Formats: sequence, C-alpha cells, structure tokens
Amino acid sequence: MMQESPDPEDDETPTQSDRLSMLSQEIQTLKRSSTSSYEERVKRLSVSELNELLEEIETAIKEYSEELVQQLALRDELEFEKEVKNSFISVLIEVQNKQKEHKETAKKKKKLKNGSSQNGKNERSHMPGTYLTTVIPYEKKNGPPSVEDLQILTKILRAMKEDSDKVPSLLTDYILKVLCPT
Repeated sequence: MMQESPDPEDDETPTQSDRLSMLSQEIQTLKRSSTSSYEERVKRLSVSELNELLEEIETAIKEYSEELVQQLALRDELEFEKEVKNSFISVLIEVQNKQKEHKETAKKKKKLKNGSSQNGKNERSHMPGTYLTTVIPYEKKNGPPSVEDLQILTKILRAMKEDSDKVPSLLTDYILKVLCPT
C-alpha cells in the first residue's frame, strides 16, 4: 500500500537530476533532428526570444555548474572518509599482529627464564612492547565513529605500534576530549 501511494515530493519542482535528464533528452532530440531544421527554427526566433533562450541556457549552465561543484565536494569528502577508514583498519591490523608477536615472544622468554637461573635484576625502564598491551576505551554511540574519532584512534594505534612514550598522553587526551567532554 505504501509503495502505491504517490510521493508527496513528486508534486514539487523538478530536482537537479530531473532537470539534467530533461536536458539530456533535449540534446538527444536535437541530435536526432536534422541540423538544418534546428537552424531553421533558431533563425525564425525573434531577438527577444533568442535573448530569453540565452538567459535560460546561462541559468541552466550556472545551476549545473553549482551542482557539479557540490557533487565534487561530496565526492572529495567521501574519498577522504574512505582513506581515514582504510588507514584505521590497516593500523589496527598491524597493531593486532604486533600484539600477537609480543605475546609469543613473552611466552618464549618466560619459558627460557623458567629453565635458566635469574640474575635477580629487575629493569624498571621502558620495556619493549609496553604500550602494545594498552586498551583503548570505546563507547559505542548511535552510529559508527566519526571521521575525527577515527583519526584520533589511528594516531593512538600508530603510537602503540611504534611503542611510543606518547601513548599515555594521547590516550588521556582522547578520554578527556572524546569520551568525557566537558
């Protein structure tokens, strides 16, 4: 029943795509008609009719140019969003792979330590892989994370992958600015 009812928006003025379709049809019609008959029709037009036609064409060109600019801007935004998402996924996979390697290495070291005598020295400095075990808190919202959130998360993941000392400060900034903004 819903599919059969007319769309209330159909009664409104034609959309840009409708006008583009109409223009395309007009061009096809002109191509099919002989050039001489079109020239004959144009020659029969008065100066005022030609000026009116010129204004219509200039208006259409302006509207189509604006529409093109809007569509290109949208395409660029979508392209950027795609790049951010791909970057996030790539870095996330790299971090997960490093975490697996780190766990395997830690297990091997633990087995070696248990088999040999210990020095009794405990290093308190930054151990390799320290930040690979970092857990990034995430609060699921109504939809997927925003592009800005993904950029922040990607930055944190890159720092984790590089085992950078910046991880704690990046994580703190993320928590304060994204999860618990004031």
